[in-house]
Amino acid sequence: MTVRLSARGRLALLYTALVLAAGVTLVALTYVLVRHGLASRPRLFVWYESDDPPPMDPAQAMEKLDRIRAETLSQLLTQSVIALAVVTVLAAVIGWLVAGRVLRPIRAMSATAQRLSAENIGERVPVTPPADELAALARTINGMLDRLQAGIADRDRALHSQRMFVANAAHELRTPLTTMRTAIDVTLDGDPDTDELIGMSVDVRDAVVHSQRTLDGLLALARSHAGTRRVDRTDLADVATHILDTAGKDAAEHDVDVRTDLRPAPVSGDPVLLDRMVRNLVDNAIRHNEFGGRVTVSTGVAGPHSWLRVTNTGARLEPSTVDELFEPFVRGSGDGAGLGLSIVRAVVEAHHGTVDVETPSGGGLDVVVRLQASRQRSSAAATNGCR
Repeated sequence: MTVRLSARGRLALLYTALVLAAGVTLVALTYVLVRHGLASRPRLFVWYESDDPPPMDPAQAMEKLDRIRAETLSQLLTQSVIALAVVTVLAAVIGWLVAGRVLRPIRAMSATAQRLSAENIGERVPVTPPADELAALARTINGMLDRLQAGIADRDRALHSQRMFVANAAHELRTPLTTMRTAIDVTLDGDPDTDELIGMSVDVRDAVVHSQRTLDGLLALARSHAGTRRVDRTDLADVATHILDTAGKDAAEHDVDVRTDLRPAPVSGDPVLLDRMVRNLVDNAIRHNEFGGRVTVSTGVAGPHSWLRVTNTGARLEPSTVDELFEPFVRGSGDGAGLGLSIVRAVVEAHHGTVDVETPSGGGLDVVVRLQASRQRSSAAATNGCR
């Protein structure tokens, strides 16, 4: 069975092997240099002029010198090997300690990663000096955890928003069904006459109209979130003109004065979605208005964007509550399913545009939609001019 060393063991083993290799090289080089130095040392000859014999035979003297040289080299080699063994052991111990210190930040990162979970994503890897590669790795992991935490928060918000949307949609669809059933049960609980049946029919019809309006809004919102499938050149001025022609009766019923300043505003997008966007803005401006109020619809081009502006009078709104009006099933006032501005925002986002809302001090809303202007104006847009 193969034994796998830990990273600390491999680092200590590598450090020890490097020290051992360097020590062997040093011992061998020292031995060769010392041996060469002893071999090249000049020999000493002593001449005696007297007739007395020399104290030692020259051959014996040379043999003794060679023996001393050999013993010296042998002793040098033995002591060097002993010293190398001691240094190698010390290198192994020091390598183990140094490897543990070097890998300590990595162990801290691993321990932190093991403690992380979906409920405990806020913990971060400690970043310790010096500013080396390990510190850079710790900062990178912390950045990844920040992005992961933000993604989980966005997911939770999206799931919460979806749950609320489904609950509100179910409530909006259930209310007219309950109304219809109640009207039918109350009317048929006995012997209804013609007037009672007519009254029941009116209640059922109103509930069906409310349900149909809610379903139309949900379908339009779903289509807007799905993005633009059809892209044609469309002039927002033409769209607004057509919608205002059909909204005249509604404006008259609410005694709302509609003013226009429609100049060419060519865009490229889905004509059906753009028509729904403009219609929702105009309908909201008329419906959520005061009796005898005013609605101003204007279009034009500014730089690379075509814009549509719808301003109406009405009750004064707090700026902090404006964003809530773009949430599904949030009503400002009056009837409706509360999907109008949600569809507007979805259509604008599908066309990669922007929508800005302000609350004038006198009341009402000032909504400005900006979309990428089409490079080529349609022939109808080119002949509209200022209206």
